[in-house]
Amino acid sequence: MFKCGELLKGLSYECTRGSIDKSIEEVVYDSRKITKDCLFICICGYNVDGHSFAAQAVEKGAGALVVQKDVELPADADVTVIRVEDTRYAMAFISAAYFGHPADRMKIIGITGTKGKTTTTYLIKSILEKAGYKVGLVGTIEEIIGDKHIPADNTTPESFLLQQYFRQMADAGCQIVVMEVASQGLKLHRTQGFTFEIGIFTNLEPDHIGPNEHADFEEYMACKGLLFRQCRHGIVNRDDVHVEQVTQGHTCDLETYGFSPEADLYAQELRLVNKPGELGIAFRVRGKMDFQVEVPAPGRFSVYNALTAIAVCNHFQVEEEKIREALLDAHVKGRIEMVPVSDRFTLLIDYAHNAMSLESLLTTLREYEPGRLVCLFGCGGNRSKLRRYEMGEVSGRLADLTIVTSDNPRFEEPMDIIHDIEEGMAKTEGRFVEICDRKEAIAYAIDQGLPGDIIVLAGKGHEDYQEIKGVKYHMDERELIAEILKERNVRS
Repeated sequence: MFKCGELLKGLSYECTRGSIDKSIEEVVYDSRKITKDCLFICICGYNVDGHSFAAQAVEKGAGALVVQKDVELPADADVTVIRVEDTRYAMAFISAAYFGHPADRMKIIGITGTKGKTTTTYLIKSILEKAGYKVGLVGTIEEIIGDKHIPADNTTPESFLLQQYFRQMADAGCQIVVMEVASQGLKLHRTQGFTFEIGIFTNLEPDHIGPNEHADFEEYMACKGLLFRQCRHGIVNRDDVHVEQVTQGHTCDLETYGFSPEADLYAQELRLVNKPGELGIAFRVRGKMDFQVEVPAPGRFSVYNALTAIAVCNHFQVEEEKIREALLDAHVKGRIEMVPVSDRFTLLIDYAHNAMSLESLLTTLREYEPGRLVCLFGCGGNRSKLRRYEMGEVSGRLADLTIVTSDNPRFEEPMDIIHDIEEGMAKTEGRFVEICDRKEAIAYAIDQGLPGDIIVLAGKGHEDYQEIKGVKYHMDERELIAEILKERNVRS
């Protein structure tokens, strides 16, 4: 049990009704979970405003309300009302206090940027664990607490849930937490209430701009920059053209990485690695450290991801040999994930689900001079048709063969989506086939694989479901591949 005032430390507020000495049993921000003597935080959501449930919360026995605007309450209600400027901001501090400030017991590493966040979190976790640290993870795919893996709903969870995870990680003995920090998470104050030990900036390209996201690129960039006013130490990509704007007004010390010899840590002597069924890249680390590394993932962006991880692990004084070993072992589900199928060609799964990420992926794979570059993908239903046209045009221009299939059709007809993709492909001279059933499409790609081919299954990545007419059906591409190979073996 807490006194209301104990949960408000560090916040600017006004008690407009009742007393801050009120006893609080629980903190709640979902009106459906209100309990007797809880503190209910009225959040202004995109679709629902928690303030509209204030009277109902009091009727159910809430002991205190945190509000940012006036609410109508019964005159005789025994309730404390706390007025703040922004209830989301307040929730982050209240949640941290409610869970006992668990972030203070660990080193928190936050990674922001348009691309590379997910892969880099896993690389850092892999290296630090190789060095003997116990590491928790918060990200797009999952939260990892010891041996427990919790599927993620948001890249950066709501502040209450984030602090709850921190508490579980601290109790599990985690010394370090590495987490993805989305621009939306920063905009909505989900990462307030604690200080990051290290903040990382990977890169910035136009994304997440539109309704319920960011008004424009300037706001998107400004939100990314908030991380560097919430961390002690910043590690940033010197090569990105937006790095100075993103770090403007930073309150942390900064170090840089990249390909430029002017960076504190930089890569030289790049060499593509092309083994049967596997693509990678080797390079030499220079600057603050000096050693040779190899990463079992293709392209320059894999070098950036590895440099970021190396810079972080240097901060924790991890030995070079441990870094080398961990980078070779690190694999991220659904991020340029190689799936062993044949020594004759390479097959990989990747989450690329928009034109920007697909172009980056296919351009990278082209550098490995494949016999053919084969791209299999679809697009999600009930989303902008522009994405379909753009992805069709990208694949038609960069792939030798495109297999157009179904992704998450949601409430649309799969063939309608496929025909939209083909409108984009019509602007190119690219060859394509349409196979609506995703398993059949994958089987076709495998059966038609030629020596030297690189086949990429794009769009699903780590997802293990297909959403059709409002229902999520289990579908994991790795399992589909295994089934296809088993069926082929049975026939032979």
